[in-house]
Amino acid sequence: MARRALLIVNGKSRGGKEALPKVSEGLIRLGIDPVHKDCSSREELPALIAREGASADVVVVGGGDGTLNAAAAGVARLKCPLGILPLGTANDLARTLEIPEDLDSAMRIIAGGKTRSIDLGLVNDVMFFNVASVGLSAELCQELTADIKRRFGKLGYAVAALRVLAGARPFRAEISGGGRKVRSLTLQVAVGNGRYYGGGNVVEKDATIVDESLRLYSLEFVRAWRMALMFRSFRTGEHGALNEVLTLRGDKFEIRTRRPRPINADGEIVAHTPAVFRVLPKAIDVIVP
Repeated sequence: MARRALLIVNGKSRGGKEALPKVSEGLIRLGIDPVHKDCSSREELPALIAREGASADVVVVGGGDGTLNAAAAGVARLKCPLGILPLGTANDLARTLEIPEDLDSAMRIIAGGKTRSIDLGLVNDVMFFNVASVGLSAELCQELTADIKRRFGKLGYAVAALRVLAGARPFRAEISGGGRKVRSLTLQVAVGNGRYYGGGNVVEKDATIVDESLRLYSLEFVRAWRMALMFRSFRTGEHGALNEVLTLRGDKFEIRTRRPRPINADGEIVAHTPAVFRVLPKAIDVIVP
């Protein structure tokens, strides 16, 4: 008997509309019976998954990190394995799990059915897979419009980043956790659960999505242009060795700012400071190579 899959792909997006027929046909050929459901908003997605996925053997989500972020709560509540079809711009969770962007390869991985329990991050009451941050990344999220993604693809990150860096200003934050309490003048505070974020940057060189801990870094300098000199360090996860970067590790952090500041989690603005960040060990099962 074929395994039943609840298939979540945004058929209204350009990428989803093009991929949906191929995905449906491909899963059927691999012995999986897909039942496609569309959702009009990210807020409705967890309830849809919990409701429609009750009789499914696997929940297959096609989209980018923002779509997967929206699905996290529903999949975790359902206790059903998550299959990932990378259809986004960055696909950092897929990169962390070594799931290729090639759809045929990703579908074969889902058909293989090998599962792995991974950690989730929690900022206030919102789950995240990769990173939740305050400062530059949140501003980048707001600058990285659908039009920029459509026109420039992955290069859109660089285009939006240049605009954000040009107007960046430091802010004061109080950071508690990892055995310390510090007051910081910073451009960004990021809390990572996974390994990759922001289109391939590395949270920390030893970070994994199964180590039951969070990795925090704070950019302790006031000149945003210095980020360009540190690009390679962030791509390899070696930024913790820089004097201008504060790094901490723990299972819980709290960040307070003078005024509420937006929090970007997996490419979506999901909350505001003050915020508490926690790790949820082995909170969800994903299908991996």
